Amino acid sequence: MEREELGAWLRLTLTPGLGDASARRLLAAFGPPETLYTQTPSALQAVLTPAQAEALLQIPEGWAALLDSTWAWLQAEPATRAVVALGDPAYPQALLNIEDPPLLLHLSGRLDLPLDSARSLAIVGSRNPTPQGALNARQFAMALAEQGLTIVSGLALGIDGAAHEGALAGTRDADRLATVAVVGTGADRVYPKSHHALANRIRERGLIVSEYPLGTPPLAANFPRRNRLIAGLSNATLVVEAALQSGSLITARLAAEQGKEVFAIPGSIHATQSRGCHALIRQGAKLVESAQDVLEDLPGWVGSTTPAATPSPPVYEATDEVLQALGLDPVSLDALQARTGLDIARLQARLMALELEGQVARLPGGLLQRLVRG
Repeated sequence: MEREELGAWLRLTLTPGLGDASARRLLAAFGPPETLYTQTPSALQAVLTPAQAEALLQIPEGWAALLDSTWAWLQAEPATRAVVALGDPAYPQALLNIEDPPLLLHLSGRLDLPLDSARSLAIVGSRNPTPQGALNARQFAMALAEQGLTIVSGLALGIDGAAHEGALAGTRDADRLATVAVVGTGADRVYPKSHHALANRIRERGLIVSEYPLGTPPLAANFPRRNRLIAGLSNATLVVEAALQSGSLITARLAAEQGKEVFAIPGSIHATQSRGCHALIRQGAKLVESAQDVLEDLPGWVGSTTPAATPSPPVYEATDEVLQALGLDPVSLDALQARTGLDIARLQARLMALELEGQVARLPGGLLQRLVRG
């Protein structure tokens, strides 16, 4: 995209009071954005309100500075950065089928690799997962990536980060995007900051996608809105853990509205983070216990014929007395002591050993949980 064309698109997106729907009507009526600013107010008012037409013919505040910074960002790494406009051949075709496709996408990463939504799966969930939930997200993502799927998520804390990590670990094919992160900030920012190294790894082997201008901070309203892109860029959505009031359920709803399959992993009836998944299952989402369950029902999927080495349903076969007493639900130390009959010193010593072995995790509120690995 040349600088003049970029400037015209940025001006369109910055025009106050002009949403994407109105902008798309303008483009349909008059053609590329460069042609819009030569139109008369009366011509524009055939498509816009008088106030919108007046705003369109004014230079938006901050436009020149944004154009300079965006152009400099592109020129700094032209092989790995791009701004793609609606209608451009490089614009993801899958997003043309969603209700509100963005006018512009900022891309950072492996631009040389195709973004194939038919071979992509969204994995989303809680920002505050249980240790088992985070482990499930990583294992499912890794197993599905090994089968040839690109994992799409949102780079958030918790399940999103675990899904990206698993996808990077499971992708062996250098000619395929390992993972796609759809972010709620500008593509030049990383949120949360603790994911800075992860974002760099994603850029090296995947793609970061943002519809927001460079420099956009992590505004709360941006994250639910970006979820339509996570659903749109994927063939189906897997929810690992989610509370009832969760952005992950927005992604699942949008995927269902787009006619796509929704999968959910069940969890403990005592865990708040499982209630959203259970609600989805009651509403028709497919309950999955292994990555093979996902592959079998993934629409149009033709991949490896080798069964995915996926996490199996937790099989309760603990031989250690403390693990047996823990079960698979979170439990307090007092309750565990009552179940085992062990004195507190011996129980604490055994729990510490199990923690070091990665078999037990401590949860907020002083609870303990057994971890089951696939």
